Amino acid sequence: MSAEIQAADPRVRVIQLRRNFGKTAALSAGFRHSRGGLVMTIDADMQEDPGDLFRLIERIDNGYDMVSAWRARRNDPLSKTLPSRVFNAVVSRMTGLQLHDFNCGFKLYRREVVEEIRLYGELHRFIPVLASQRGFRVTEVPVEHKPRRYGKSKFGARRLGRGYLDFIMVLFQSSYMRRPLRLFGMLGTFLVFCGGLICFYLSILWLQGQRPIGDRPLLTLGVLLLITGLQFFSTGLVGEMIRNSSYHPGDEYAIRRILQSSDREA
Repeated sequence: MSAEIQAADPRVRVIQLRRNFGKTAALSAGFRHSRGGLVMTIDADMQEDPGDLFRLIERIDNGYDMVSAWRARRNDPLSKTLPSRVFNAVVSRMTGLQLHDFNCGFKLYRREVVEEIRLYGELHRFIPVLASQRGFRVTEVPVEHKPRRYGKSKFGARRLGRGYLDFIMVLFQSSYMRRPLRLFGMLGTFLVFCGGLICFYLSILWLQGQRPIGDRPLLTLGVLLLITGLQFFSTGLVGEMIRNSSYHPGDEYAIRRILQSSDREA
């Protein structure tokens, strides 16, 4: 079917992967080979109406860089919509990006967005978050959601588990990827403080004559906290060294545009 469409219209480009590498890989391949100034993605189950694209374009014309469709009234079973609501609420709260529907496949991007975001694993669920982190303006538009016409839903507990791990990774990237010492150093300092406090308390007891203290489980806990805290702190320092050795200036910012006079006018 896709080959027939491409043969009928030379503007169509069909990309066939050698096997099913997952949705994130498919989107990444599509982004890489796309050519237009605007890039639209939509799932093949036809639950979203392609005619709503004009509503997304309207938001792009209003200055947004990425517009995600919001399935306000979903035609899916409760076993799918309820976990999705919880997922969207948690992601909105933890990332600060207020969207109702992060995982809808119907989205519209400016070309700069798909060129800058890096997709791997199963990060397709968090594309709005990744775009927002790079400084792009992200919004959503409510669209009609129809019953599934093609394919079968792959939603399940396994995908929930992988989505949770991906979410933790996105949070780490957004907050601590460029400053790992802020995370590991904070944890290490807290553990060293707790361990030091325990050892100080036991030292007071020893000075007061309450001996021996070597057979107390509290001493083992205090020493363990001290060692673990120092290990966390050392991990943060190693992370900082690795980060600095692989540093690229463009990692710290994203340029929207440059306004300058021509060399001749200067």
